[in-house]
Amino acid sequence: MSGAALGLEIVFVFFLALFLLHRYGDFKKQHRLVIVATLLAWYLCFLIVFILPLDVSTTIYNRCKLAVNSSPAESNGSYVTLAPSKLKCFKPWSYIPDGIMPIFWRVVYWTSQFLTWILLPFMQSYARSGGFSITGKIKTALIENAIYYGTYLLIFGAFLIYVAVNPNFNLQWNQLQTIGIAAANTWGLFLLVLLLGYGLVEIPRSHWNGAKRGYLLMKTYFKAAKLMTEKADAEENLEDIMEEVRKVSESIKYNHPLRKCVDTILKKCPTEYQERMGRNMDDYEDFDERQNSYPSEKSLAKLHKQVIYSVQRHRRTQVQWQILLEQAFYLEDVAKNESSATRQFVHTFHSQEPENKIIQYFYTPTVEWYWECLLRPWFYRVLAVVLATFSVIVVWSECTFFSTKPVLSLFAVFIQLAEKTYNYIYIEMACFLTIFFLSICVYSTVFRIRVFNYYYLASHHQTDAYSLLFSGMLFCRLTPPLCLNFLGLTHMDATISHKNTQPTAYTSIMGSMRVLSFIADGFYIYYPMLVVILCIATYFSLGTRCLNLLGFQQFMGDSEMTSDLIDEGKELIRREKRKRQRQEEGENRRREWKERYGNREDSTRSRAVHTDQKESSFSETNASRPLSKYTRSNNRTERDRIELLQDAEPLDFNADSVNDDPLESDSGR
Repeated sequence: MSGAALGLEIVFVFFLALFLLHRYGDFKKQHRLVIVATLLAWYLCFLIVFILPLDVSTTIYNRCKLAVNSSPAESNGSYVTLAPSKLKCFKPWSYIPDGIMPIFWRVVYWTSQFLTWILLPFMQSYARSGGFSITGKIKTALIENAIYYGTYLLIFGAFLIYVAVNPNFNLQWNQLQTIGIAAANTWGLFLLVLLLGYGLVEIPRSHWNGAKRGYLLMKTYFKAAKLMTEKADAEENLEDIMEEVRKVSESIKYNHPLRKCVDTILKKCPTEYQERMGRNMDDYEDFDERQNSYPSEKSLAKLHKQVIYSVQRHRRTQVQWQILLEQAFYLEDVAKNESSATRQFVHTFHSQEPENKIIQYFYTPTVEWYWECLLRPWFYRVLAVVLATFSVIVVWSECTFFSTKPVLSLFAVFIQLAEKTYNYIYIEMACFLTIFFLSICVYSTVFRIRVFNYYYLASHHQTDAYSLLFSGMLFCRLTPPLCLNFLGLTHMDATISHKNTQPTAYTSIMGSMRVLSFIADGFYIYYPMLVVILCIATYFSLGTRCLNLLGFQQFMGDSEMTSDLIDEGKELIRREKRKRQRQEEGENRRREWKERYGNREDSTRSRAVHTDQKESSFSETNASRPLSKYTRSNNRTERDRIELLQDAEPLDFNADSVNDDPLESDSGR
């Protein structure tokens, strides 16, 4: 049973990461190496979160065994009994044998660090490169990452020289490894607190606002106005890039050495632009290097990069616009159905995608009305209260987890109470809920943030390769400090609890942070307290107000610009709604026409077929008559054809010019 729990979680986490990656990435169009690298990064990070509670329960059992073995004890099957106090150390159902977890954590941790610091940055530059060959893309990626890698090597080399020259330091390889891990975790913890402070407030607030129908509808109108601006900008940018591609395609002919590069660029263009450029291109003209100036391969690589970016952005805005329209129409339907007397949900437009029959059977219009109009708002309110309670507990524990006497961290209190009775199910559930909530707060912020158009995780398969790889880098850098922070909150880290007890397998591979005392006793303990300031700033929307002042329109209820964008978005949704209604009315009229006059058309078609059969039978009977009649008629037709040919005027090919239009010729016969 012990190995089954670990195996089930490994398989479950793999399919969870695969499902999320399928939602955001595009398996058909994106490169396989990008998909594999991102899937591996997400999988390892999610795996750490799910396996760590098993490590905690196994560590508590091992501590009990050590306490029992230190005094006379009796062994009885699946548990160990301490003779004096009759204390029983039951083996947990998810117990993992000794020696497995250290190897497992070592492989997972160092693989994730290799991905986030070496492989994924290189693949980012490789994916953004506009080169036309693998060698060219690798060269571009190495040049772009030279400064990135060189900076780290310079700092690390200076540190090694300082340690070698200073006689007071006598660092071994294990201590040097611990310093590297501490440096990576420090960088991750700095970013972790920023994302955690935002998620602890925004997640409960978003669910509370999800119960407000008017709020969601107004925010959807606001998004529609902003997205329409972005959509128009993307279309204009694509038109400009396609115009440059057309000029390059017309200037570089079929026998030019760079024509292969141009063909590669054309393959990345949308289909309608490819057909348009193909009609306007004349490949029968040879190129002349002395008369024309041709672009270089470097400029074509830059154009190739711009084409990839503009096409991806245009496709993403088109898909997001359709999704936003469906969301706006649905929210308007909910607002209309709230006052329905029949208590049956009526949709303005039918779903374009076929629905599952099982869902249709259970999720009837009556059930949908009760859920959308009555139950869903209350469910979101209750969920928001529960999440807000968890957020308050996390903030309190982050500010007090360094206190061991008395223990003020609530998560540590819960775990220690369960440890006294060795209730492993409760321990694992408490650990899982705690680290799962922390992960949701951090990872959801990673999915929500947007750095202009360079980093943006868009659902429905609209995320580009650069953003997928960047998200993998963030996950690999945030997960190790997140787990260490969780172990500190529960006092399972000996550095925090100051107890000489057996550490968890995850903590053992990190090494003792006492090598850098100013980090272990200072930064790791007091820096997480800043989460209070970040939560206050998020609650009062200070970041949103600052962005709004800088010119980046944000949704704010008390802003005049927000009201104007809401009105604009409402008009856009109304216009799209009228357009779709006209389309559906046209389709309904055509359907009614087919149903009404379909039988007449079928009877007319059958009469036409019957007439054709009669004509074919008549021709067969005539074919059986003597052939002399047809021979005479054929001869007559041939003589008429000869006479017409004799009447034709012969062309004079010796003339100076030939006029195509006979009406404009001055000379007669």
